[in-house]
Amino acid sequence: MRHPLAVAAGLALLATSACSAPSAPRAAAVSPTPTGPATLPAPTGAHPVGTTALYLKDTSRPDPWNLDAKARELKVTLWYPTKQRDGQRAAYMTPEESELLLNGTGIASAPYDTLSKTRTNAIKDAEPAGRSLSLVVLSPGFTKPMSTLTSLAEDLASRGYVVAGIDHTYESYATTFPDGRIAECLACDSNSDPGFGAGLVRGRAADVSFVLDQLPSKWDGSGRIDRSRIAMVGQSIGGSSAVAAMLEDPRVRAGVDMDGTGYARIPKSGFSRPFMFLGSAQHVSGGPAPTWDRDWKLLSGWKRWIVLTGAEHQSFTDTPLLEDALGIKPLPGVLPAARAAELTRTYVAAFLDQHLKGKRQSLLDKPSSRYPEARFCPENCVPS
Repeated sequence: MRHPLAVAAGLALLATSACSAPSAPRAAAVSPTPTGPATLPAPTGAHPVGTTALYLKDTSRPDPWNLDAKARELKVTLWYPTKQRDGQRAAYMTPEESELLLNGTGIASAPYDTLSKTRTNAIKDAEPAGRSLSLVVLSPGFTKPMSTLTSLAEDLASRGYVVAGIDHTYESYATTFPDGRIAECLACDSNSDPGFGAGLVRGRAADVSFVLDQLPSKWDGSGRIDRSRIAMVGQSIGGSSAVAAMLEDPRVRAGVDMDGTGYARIPKSGFSRPFMFLGSAQHVSGGPAPTWDRDWKLLSGWKRWIVLTGAEHQSFTDTPLLEDALGIKPLPGVLPAARAAELTRTYVAAFLDQHLKGKRQSLLDKPSSRYPEARFCPENCVPS
């Protein structure tokens, strides 16, 4: 079943989901011919990047979406610094995953396997390097595989972070397991149910805690992680899940919500761990997505609320970087793909550097002439 709010013109138009507040639709035109495989931008940090995948099974709970599954299975993709500069580059996704994602979002402007040809920067199964590395958990938007946050993950790894990206099974169009099974989006059949978003973030918080429990024994490089320095970053429902995970698990000491509606309810007693909202114009103070206004008042620790002029819901993902390969041409007024990626990488890394590595970032204190698109809310950020 196709996600009912997926915009049929393609990934570039997919500005909303059932788990994000409505925003102005993004206009686009389909160009006559796709340009060929996309190449993700090079990471900006000092380290080459390695990547590997883990497959975990939580036998303590049944799967919330597949009633026949007595255990919750998860795919976790790790990105990390390495000294290895040569080797096989990791695949972005499989041809089958590309087909299911393009079908799910209604894209017919490019061959079904187009996204599987996307060129990444990380070396598959490279030997990890470094010591006392901070850990960042990544969570994607509803219906999206973890691969759609690869550009951000690679960049953070190049800056010396270990990144654990979780594919939340049955909540995206495709997750492939080692035995060849492909888990499709069973949750898409329930997304209009009352309380769906709140239940989704509770389940994702449980996924995060399980991954943190399992990582020391399931990855040979886990000894390089400083487990006292863990943060979570998510886009859309993944951003709301960052709040949910932090409320449930004290190991997650800082979080970033990238353009996600707040489904996790912060208690009236407040929430003191560092948190940053990074979003599009739908999340300005007094705008159409009111949950950030509500939650801002309950954040009692270090906090920032930054809106990027020209951003849309997918600007914080790889989606804009894939548009040319898919034959999608955005109209003027939307942040160019490269600039959106630069801003996302820059502000997320600054937050993590300050709160996990203890490196003060003046970029987070006031607007920057280098990044004029960033507006600091709520005082300097009202509906236009």
